[in-house]
Amino acid sequence: MTTLTSRAIQIDQHGGPEQLKLVQISVGEPGPGEIRIRHHAVGLNFIDVYQRSGLYPMQLPVQLGMEAAGVVEAVGEGVTHLKVGDRAAYASNPSGSYCDLRVMPAQWVCKLPDAINFETGAAMMLKGLTAQYLLKRTQPQGGLQPGDFVLFHAAAGGVGLIACQWAKAMGLRLIGTAGSEQKCALALTNGAQYAINYVKEDFLARVKEITAGRGVKAVYDSVGKDTWDKSLDCLAPFGLMASFGNASGPVAPFSPGILGPKGSLYVTRQTLFTHIATRETTQTMADDLFAAVTSGQVKIHIEQRYRLEDVQQAHRDLEARKTTGCTVLTL
Repeated sequence: MTTLTSRAIQIDQHGGPEQLKLVQISVGEPGPGEIRIRHHAVGLNFIDVYQRSGLYPMQLPVQLGMEAAGVVEAVGEGVTHLKVGDRAAYASNPSGSYCDLRVMPAQWVCKLPDAINFETGAAMMLKGLTAQYLLKRTQPQGGLQPGDFVLFHAAAGGVGLIACQWAKAMGLRLIGTAGSEQKCALALTNGAQYAINYVKEDFLARVKEITAGRGVKAVYDSVGKDTWDKSLDCLAPFGLMASFGNASGPVAPFSPGILGPKGSLYVTRQTLFTHIATRETTQTMADDLFAAVTSGQVKIHIEQRYRLEDVQQAHRDLEARKTTGCTVLTL
């Protein structure tokens, strides 16, 4: 039985970036339903910060990372959609992508089209599949039609820039929020119809002004605590509040009774891993994402690159909101 070694980033306890340790691990042969993949690039995401800090508690010690792209080196029994030598990319549980080489479930690994390079593949899967399920599968009552207004917080982030472009391709009028003029300009360049600098402007008042008082059909919010209350007030009657992250901290408990007077609103907390629970839905969503990228409708902006051994600094920059677009770890 082959045993190989790989560098990996793991944590032994929850805490700050200093908990990220570079270690050597042994990597064996894939079992039934598994593959062994050698990474060429690894994606960095806010969920990695949540897992490191303990906001999403993990059983320790644990290897971090949810996303990567590389080449399949070995295939276990029962795996039919991948073969040795395939270029592949994934976003998946269990965590562990911060490494050179790993064995993992094949279910969430998708063959990467030749037109998409490894860094793009590593940067796009978790964020691109998130944008896909939000805009295509997490819709308000009656769905979304061309011309509809939606509000997207953190519009200059990795998910946000993909969503801006995809929403434009769908004919939606996306209003993006961001924390600087530079980030607002980036959102506009990528297809947002309006961008609000929430440091300088009251985003609720501006949304009401843009929509002539009617509000938006959906709010997509990965910020959490800081944007929640005003976001509810941005919604039109029967609007959808879709929470998918907590960058500013968890949303405080609230009474469902407030949703009635605000317009019989809908509230949902979404996570990618529910949407990609089966091999079939994973592939269907990935095919939609690959088509959007290869057609040019969606461009993946990799704005930061860090070496694997510099992952502590990558986490510091991500938490300090110093990053835009996508970030990858290079190997």
